[in-house]
Amino acid sequence: MAEDAFEGAGEAGTARRKREHIRICLEEDVDHPVLTTGFERYRVPYASLPELDLADVDLSCGMLGRRLSMPFMILSMTGGAKLSRTINRNLARAAQECRVALGLGSMRIALEDPAAAESFRVRDLCPDVPLWANLGAAQLNRGFGVEECRRIVEVSGADGLCLHLNALQEAAQPGGDTNWSGIAERIAAVAERLDVPVIVKEVGFGIGAGTARTLGELPVWGVDVGGAGGTSWLEVEKRAWGRDDLDAFDEFGTPTAESIRAVRRYCPDKAVIGSGGIRTGVDAVKAMALGADLVGVARPLLRPATRSAEAVTLWLQRFREEMRLAAFCAGARTPSDLQRLELLPLA
Repeated sequence: MAEDAFEGAGEAGTARRKREHIRICLEEDVDHPVLTTGFERYRVPYASLPELDLADVDLSCGMLGRRLSMPFMILSMTGGAKLSRTINRNLARAAQECRVALGLGSMRIALEDPAAAESFRVRDLCPDVPLWANLGAAQLNRGFGVEECRRIVEVSGADGLCLHLNALQEAAQPGGDTNWSGIAERIAAVAERLDVPVIVKEVGFGIGAGTARTLGELPVWGVDVGGAGGTSWLEVEKRAWGRDDLDAFDEFGTPTAESIRAVRRYCPDKAVIGSGGIRTGVDAVKAMALGADLVGVARPLLRPATRSAEAVTLWLQRFREEMRLAAFCAGARTPSDLQRLELLPLA
């Protein structure tokens, strides 16, 4: 799409851009063109004698005082457009049915346009699961502070706030937010003063050791690694804006497996969400064994969410059964057991 497709400041241009993002993710190949997740380098140890009844495998766990059926979070996707409301409501109904956590899409538009805020109001549909609001961390250099973050949480009725990192994506957008100086300090200020927990999340470029070390020193509740190897938001923006001049950056990012290990090492006291190219329950087991406390998925749920809550529920149920069977075959009964697994190199 040409650059002038999103011309016009304010809500209308933002809503059009969000609709185009949805279309691109549904219709075009936006997987990372160079890097893989790294999961293919490992295999789950197979226990021929698991000494376990499959019926006893229990993947349930806690998050913010609420019980989940498995260590899983539907990750932030969209908001602000008419289709976004349908998607978010279907995701919320399925999250409630399957008892998994839910993250909302970037909510800056909800503060700019009261009508757009309606697409994020799903708390009534998922009253019993953790719900996370979402804002781009770069907005903290654009006049957004604790009060704006508090309003976003209140608008959505969320239990916590995700601040997402997307520096390369922003740089790929004409007029994107490219001032990232001092962001870590501002994240710390929000996390210290906000009344709800804060997660810092990448959007698909991964978190390397240096950033993980910085995040380990911040007073945040958790880190979503958003590793490279799944959806590439650089690919999305290249298609949205016709930016083939950015092909040289196709190799940028930290693979998901590497990100999980780095974040676990440097953030030992924080919740670690393994995401970025998680596609199966076997991927999830590998992520847990590498150090994740939960796993997260976004784009594979996008198409089901455009159809119905039932379609999302069926996807989640299949994923959960894959994860249960993978755990059983490894002789693991609980998420804690999965975290103690030692993956084997795939020769």
